[in-house]
Order: sequence, then C-alpha cells, then structure tokens
Amino acid sequence: MRAAHTRSQERVLNLLKTIKQGISAQDLYVELRNRNQSMGLATVYRSLESLKLEGLVQVRTLANGEALYSLTQQDKHHMTCLQCGISIPIHQCPVHDLETQLQTTHKFKIFYHTLEFFGLCSHCQSMQAVAE
Repeated sequence: MRAAHTRSQERVLNLLKTIKQGISAQDLYVELRNRNQSMGLATVYRSLESLKLEGLVQVRTLANGEALYSLTQQDKHHMTCLQCGISIPIHQCPVHDLETQLQTTHKFKIFYHTLEFFGLCSHCQSMQAVAE
C-alpha cells in the first residue's frame, strides 16, 4: 500500500491532470503561483521526483536538455528535429512486446518507456538543401 501524498504532491498531481502535454518544473512552479497554490521551486522538484519514483509522473528530456513532466498514462514515442526542435509523436509502439518480455525475464516493474528518434524534419532538410 502506498503512503499518502503530501499537500505539495497533491497540488502537483492535480495540476498535471489538467495539462495535456508535458510541462517543465519551472512552468509548473509558475502555474501553481498563478493558481494561488504557491510553493517553492525546490518543493516542486522534490514532489515531482517522489511522484516519478511511484510511477505516477513520467519525465521526458528534450534534445536541449529541458525536462518535461506529465502524468504516466501511456508510453511516449517521438521523432525530434535537432535543428528546429519540432517533436512529432509516433502513435504505434514497436517495443511493447519487448517491454512485456523484459518485465517477465528480469522481474522488473516497468512504469512506462520512451522511444525517441533524433534527426532533421522535412522542413529543415529542405532548408539545408537550399543552403548548399
């Protein structure tokens, strides 16, 4: 049985439930202040870390190093352009069977997984071709 969440963790969870895409800890901090639920930035990070270790929050690190947090709902798969930063979701999961196999063979509880491909989007490819 899991322990009860702190008030700060509950505030973070409730805010993440209203946000459809990933959000940085700094933006989460600002949004909580805007909703008169202010807490320190360090508390936001601690709450996110605790919730991540429970498997309730997932983190995705972008190519620029920014970490985006969201509720753990489904596995995330993306193609990210290294030039313009656009991130295109991939809706099929090529590794779901592998995940199931790994959980069984290693007795490892997997909360979620991410799959990220990095390269150049079609727009940036055409801009490169024009520049050459």
